[in-house]
Amino acid sequence: MTSPLILGFLEGPELFIVLAIVLVLFGGTALPKLARSLGSAQKEFKKGLSESEEDEKPATGKSDSTSA
Repeated sequence: MTSPLILGFLEGPELFIVLAIVLVLFGGTALPKLARSLGSAQKEFKKGLSESEEDEKPATGKSDSTSA
């Protein structure tokens, strides 16, 4: 099921009502575009996180050669 912090208050009928409102507001043709853009944004975010972790690993493993 969903996490309590993310849409945890939506269960059963409330979820269907929210989905129906989203469908009416955005329409059936715009929803796949919206999902695609959200997926690509998530992929870029994860890529940035992994690059950040790779940048930090060598920096913590080496000692500073300028300190005496």
